[in-house]
Order: sequence, then structure tokens, then C-alpha cells
Amino acid sequence: MQNKFSFHQSSASLEIIGLPDYSDNENEDQISIISQWKLTIVDKPLIEGKIEHLGPIMDAFYIYSNLLLKNEIPIYESKLIDIKADNLHIHNVVLKSSKPNVKPLVLKIGNSLLSDTINCFDQLNESPKVKIKKTDMPTNIPKKLRFGLKKKVKFFNFFIPPFIAICSLILFSSSFIYLYSPFENIEKKEQINPE
Repeated sequence: MQNKFSFHQSSASLEIIGLPDYSDNENEDQISIISQWKLTIVDKPLIEGKIEHLGPIMDAFYIYSNLLLKNEIPIYESKLIDIKADNLHIHNVVLKSSKPNVKPLVLKIGNSLLSDTINCFDQLNESPKVKIKKTDMPTNIPKKLRFGLKKKVKFFNFFIPPFIAICSLILFSSSFIYLYSPFENIEKKEQINPE
């Protein structure tokens, strides 16, 4: 008997179907061997696939939403899924089938549907009942995002060393102010050479 868990958020629902890994002494009510998943979004066709599709699709939604939050150009493209903004409120999602001669599924979703879908993915990630293998962040991050990251690193590498040097110079100089007092020197001179 396969286990089935559902994660809901308003207009989206994610269903995970699979088995526990008995070789790892897991409980009967857990899933770590995912055989199928289904994503249902209100008024949209059913999206389903194998485990190897779930990770890349989740990564795509996370990277795309991250670009939106950072006010970067929101576009994500891969062999399996493309997401880009139609305007401020509508996002085009193109799901490409791994089977030959199957047309891609094109969805237009609003901000609320995007948010609800990501919330379902968050619930899945946080669920103790379902174990999914964590994938490394994909290497096919859009070039514009990679360029932005490199630009920020170069900026910090260029300005941080002079900034640290100036701060150390100020600290070093200020320590001499506390050690050297001109009033003490005047008093010493008066004591040595009284007039």
C-alpha cells in the first residue's frame, strides 16, 4: 500500500504518493521513495510527473520568486520548465515534457497562484512525513542572475580592502591622541624650566 500526503494552500494543492524506505527503518506512514506527485492549481490543467521532475520544478519556482523579490529581471529557463513575467501580475509557466512529440503545457498564473504553489512546496520541504533528497542549487541559473552575483562580488572585492585600511588607520591614529597630550608636555617643561 502506497502512502499519500497532500499539502494545500488556498488555490493550490500538492499530492505526494510513495512508500517508506523499510531498509532505513522508517515508519509505515512515511514517504521517502516518491513514485508520483500531482500539482493542482485552480482552473489550470493537472501537473504531474516523476520524482526527477519534482526537484527541478521546485527549484525553478524558488529561483524565479527570488528574482521577483530582488527586483531582478524575472526569467528562468531550463530543459524542463521556463518561467517569465508577462507583466507585474501575470507569470507564464511553460512545462516541457520529457516524452518526444508532446507539446509543452503553457500556464498563465497570477501572483496569488504563484504564492500558493510556493507555499505548497514549503509545506513539503518542512514535512517530517516526506523525505525528499535535497538537490544542489541548479547550475543553469539565468546568466543575468549569475552576472549580478559576480558584479556584487567584484564590487565588494574592490571596495572592502580600502575601507578596512581606512578604518584601521583611523583606529591607529586615534590611539595616539589618547597617548599624547600636549598639556602634559607644557606642564613638564614648566617644572623643568621655571621662570
